[in-house]
Amino acid sequence: MTGEFVKSRMVVDKSFKISEINKRIYGSFIEHLGRAVYGGIYDPGHPTADEQGFRQDVLDLVKELQVPIVRYPGGNMVSAYNWEDGVGPKEKRPRRLELAWSSTETNDVGTNEFFDWAKKANAEVMMAVNLGTRGIDAARNLLEYCNHSGGTYYSDLRKAHGYSKPHNIKTWCLGNEMDGPWQIGHKTAYEYGRLAAETAKAMRIVDPTIELVSCGSSNSEMPTFPQWEADTLEHTYDYVDFISLHQYYGNRNNDTANFLAKSLDMDNFIQTVIATCDYIKAKKRSKKSMHLSFDEWNVWFHSNEQDKKIEPWSVAPALLEDIYTFEDALLVGSILNTLLKHSDRVKVACMAQLVNVIAPIMTETGGGAWKQTIFYPYYYTSVYGRGTALQSIVESPKYDSKDFTDVPYLDQSVVYNEDKEELVIFAVNRHLENQLLVDVDIRSFADYKLVEHVVLENDDPKAVNTLHHEQVKPHKYGKSYMEDDKLVAVLPKMSWNMIRLKK
Repeated sequence: MTGEFVKSRMVVDKSFKISEINKRIYGSFIEHLGRAVYGGIYDPGHPTADEQGFRQDVLDLVKELQVPIVRYPGGNMVSAYNWEDGVGPKEKRPRRLELAWSSTETNDVGTNEFFDWAKKANAEVMMAVNLGTRGIDAARNLLEYCNHSGGTYYSDLRKAHGYSKPHNIKTWCLGNEMDGPWQIGHKTAYEYGRLAAETAKAMRIVDPTIELVSCGSSNSEMPTFPQWEADTLEHTYDYVDFISLHQYYGNRNNDTANFLAKSLDMDNFIQTVIATCDYIKAKKRSKKSMHLSFDEWNVWFHSNEQDKKIEPWSVAPALLEDIYTFEDALLVGSILNTLLKHSDRVKVACMAQLVNVIAPIMTETGGGAWKQTIFYPYYYTSVYGRGTALQSIVESPKYDSKDFTDVPYLDQSVVYNEDKEELVIFAVNRHLENQLLVDVDIRSFADYKLVEHVVLENDDPKAVNTLHHEQVKPHKYGKSYMEDDKLVAVLPKMSWNMIRLKK
């Protein structure tokens, strides 16, 4: 069977629009967790460190990804975080027990330093407030510190700390995973809904221009899902712009076919949250449609066992350092396809996380930095997936796996960039043995020509990248071709592909 063709079809038409893609769908996340900050983005002793201690080699890789927004400072960490610990003179900042990850937080990096880093990375900041151990007061004070121009206690405190102009951070998360029993200050849906609504009202008085994200379920397996969404939105619907979704996937049973189908679970998760939001919209007779912020997503399971051996209360321990495989990159490609196909409602999304902690970028503290396997589908989709998402009509053969039925071998998304007169197809061939031959009817793109076909492929689904040896990297020798005004896409077995056409 190896090397044989399995055939499928696609119809792509520029009239079949899903939505304009919000660039923030390609966001990421930096939490004070493990070596994400210390030894990751911040490493003052590093040869490439700038005057603030930020690693330039890491910044270069982040800029390559064109990450538009980065969520900060957590994550679970934010639910017991006092933002005041991380501002002002560094020598006066307290060292704290960080309860979420049993680490010691030095507070060498805080709100202002991270804002500076994000500016260097050409990214906006998505700031989370502590609704675990704190609430309305701390949230409104932090917002005043960040966004108010001056003449008040907290805005003048920012100025005293060397920042005369406000940061103007526009996107704010009302806590993190408050449905989770593991969360410091875990709340019931009623408790969280009331607190989030009142916090949102106060924050909007301080700055009416901000966008707010209400906590949705920590994952779709939570026993309270989707009742949590319905109950909390009863309180927050009129005051917030987004509800959050979080989901991580793993291949614990070493079943590649089943693992590659897990983006179908993500698709179902998104559809369920949309349905729940629209139920509350109807119930409230509201004209507003709730948008989704999928602000934590990735593959996460490789590091689970080694994380149990970490010494408690150490500074920047090597936590959640998943080393990603080739098959992980394929699922990441499919997850990005899923987000694009829901771009009418998913307006923000954050790959969690960005450096060292379940991340596309890895570093040695004081040493080199490298691209993990998952870097590549993220890079190409972020750079070339800008414009309008198109709904293609697909006929693909299917398979059944342990947890899924009718899984299409062809997983795809299509982006039309009208300004650049460019059509981009992102496609994953989930078939473990056979190539996929895809007839693509590009009826309304008759004068478009094939520019490149980038392929990520490897015979070993478990192949990984290290600092000194990159086993998984893309090539541009894809075998797609034009024939009678249609595109014939040849997708190697078990591969991620980007096919780009231009007028």
